Amino acid sequence: MIYLGSHVAMSGKEMFLGSVKEALSYGSNTFMVYTGAPQNSKRRPLDELRIPEAKELMKESGIDRFIVHAPYLINLGNSVNEETFKLGKEMLAVELDRAHEMGSDIMVLHPGSAVGAEPQAGIAKIIEGLDEVIKTTENGLIALETMAGKGSELGRSFDELKDIFDGVKDNSRLRICIDTCHLNDAGYDVVNNFDGILNELDSKIGIGRIACVHINDSLNPLGAHKDRHANIGKGTIGLEALRYVVHHEKLEGLPMCLETPHIKDPLNPKEGYAPYKEEIAMLR
Repeated sequence: MIYLGSHVAMSGKEMFLGSVKEALSYGSNTFMVYTGAPQNSKRRPLDELRIPEAKELMKESGIDRFIVHAPYLINLGNSVNEETFKLGKEMLAVELDRAHEMGSDIMVLHPGSAVGAEPQAGIAKIIEGLDEVIKTTENGLIALETMAGKGSELGRSFDELKDIFDGVKDNSRLRICIDTCHLNDAGYDVVNNFDGILNELDSKIGIGRIACVHINDSLNPLGAHKDRHANIGKGTIGLEALRYVVHHEKLEGLPMCLETPHIKDPLNPKEGYAPYKEEIAMLR
């Protein structure tokens, strides 16, 4: 079974119910959502999100799994500013609880940025932060996303992710979210060696630790370390390679979500539309 969807919004009067409706409009059978704006910590109370109605619509429509993405504001890798590190821990704990109440136990998290410090210092803080969050929460898998490696991003290699897994005292709730654009930009050859990528990940962390997949084309050449998503078939990875990922037998049953750019209106460049319905159909 292929579970394919996209990022969807949550806003307005319908909130989470509207998210589910948007996903269904694209022909999705899964989706990814934030519990609030990803750039800040402001959150509406759970009882305002119309969660029961959203769950009922998912049940009626056959959607039995979806992903929640943690806010970008969280940076557990910050060893320079203790307040930022503390805020990240507190936000992650809250987001795990919110995601659980919404019906998802997969929280995708950018591992963090070293913010100019040595990578090992950032990794040590990520381990410290995850240890505390895991110890003080009960619900939810934390899926560390594979990153492109721009700036001082951490999680840009399976070796860095392995260091985190190995360092966390109880890593039973840790998982991996692989992102095809990020893999490409980090130097992993999705086009010619995706099986080799999975084999390496299996040997270092375990393929059973993959919880979800982000399906994105890339505007950048292999190893560019830039993280610029492209629409499916419009980038350097291409439709054929991305279809191979989506239909790979070792990834069967995992939720896969697109985060591709909106298509600009040629008559009004400030306006655009989501390409997800067409792209999902192409990938299926």
